[in-house]
Amino acid sequence: MMAKQTPTAIELEDKFGAHNYHPIPVVLERGHGIYLWDIEGKKYFDFLSAYSAVNQGHCHPKIINTLTDQARKLTLTSRAFHNNILGEYEKFITSYFGYDKVLPMNTGVEGGETALKLCRKWAYEVKGVTANKAKILFVEGNFWGRTLSAVSSSTDPSSYNNFGPFMPGFEVIPYNNIPALAKALEDPNIAGFIVEPIQGEAGVVIPDEGYLKKAYDLCKGKNVLFIADEIQTGLGRTGKLLACDYENVKPDILILGKALGGGVIPVSAVLCNDEIMMTIKPGQHGSTFGGNPLACKVAMAALEVIKDENLSENSFKMGEIFRARLQNIKSPIIETIRGKGLFNAVVIKPFRDNKTALDVCLALKDNGLLAKQTHDHIIRFAPPLIINEAEINEAADIIERTIVECGK
Repeated sequence: MMAKQTPTAIELEDKFGAHNYHPIPVVLERGHGIYLWDIEGKKYFDFLSAYSAVNQGHCHPKIINTLTDQARKLTLTSRAFHNNILGEYEKFITSYFGYDKVLPMNTGVEGGETALKLCRKWAYEVKGVTANKAKILFVEGNFWGRTLSAVSSSTDPSSYNNFGPFMPGFEVIPYNNIPALAKALEDPNIAGFIVEPIQGEAGVVIPDEGYLKKAYDLCKGKNVLFIADEIQTGLGRTGKLLACDYENVKPDILILGKALGGGVIPVSAVLCNDEIMMTIKPGQHGSTFGGNPLACKVAMAALEVIKDENLSENSFKMGEIFRARLQNIKSPIIETIRGKGLFNAVVIKPFRDNKTALDVCLALKDNGLLAKQTHDHIIRFAPPLIINEAEINEAADIIERTIVECGK
């Protein structure tokens, strides 16, 4: 039973807030490391990590200290002026990932919009596509936000229904389908191909081994930009610094977000080399908050934590242990288990009068673990990357007990 404070807090949101989310009915007030506490004082394993924005764990001391130190000095100047942190950050992140330039933004979807603008500008000014004829290829099941551009590329009716008319110049092909990509690339007006190395919102959908490299090579052969949306898969989540690293693919344009802000502030970044980035001139793109000194300091700390604490390597090792535990669960409601690193999903069959993955998530909450369903039948499991083996096993015990009980 929920105590009195919880329904009161939820009722306030229902009454005064837009109903554009359907959260699990828990009201959180504190986080530390891999744990969260609700307003009644109950402790939970966090197995969503704010959709992978908290890879470094909640309230990481280095990130919080960096945040508070910079917040006392200077938080925002806008890009009307220089600040003393931006250049340092730009040098840091471009060296970290091996690109000439970075364009700093705030949210992941802004990073996606930025990448698309860069792609179109490059198409007209470098590739030589006829004005207003450039096309960008997306894949079925993509998710990169909910702006009008993002929903224009979506194949999910809940994202695009009644939001038209839609952005022109977008084409959608099947995911994990090299022949479909090869056929689409025959069009000389194709400027770019944007893809999640592993689809997150679609349910941790992993393409065939070799798909990314083959797609990259096809794009290179047609002078088309390969754009990687690593907003959710990047920064150690899948067991490598970037999911593209599994196939040694270096995207022409790399989009980062979520964990780049260390779980404390929205930070996104678009990285590419000069041939692409320098097509954007003053006044053609920007953001009041993009590149603010507070965000730049936090992002550097967030990236340092990932490297200094070997979080990519830990994600790989803990992911292997976690999936092995999931594979051992004996329950008729499990259809499939899949994942890489600490980016995992369990596909749930309907059970007991058409109960769904949401019902499993509600039972997990009652048992002390927070996860969230996607598309009714899939549960994502994505804890902070600082989790250790004992904690993985304790969490897996909760998951096993819950799923077995649901399946009875």
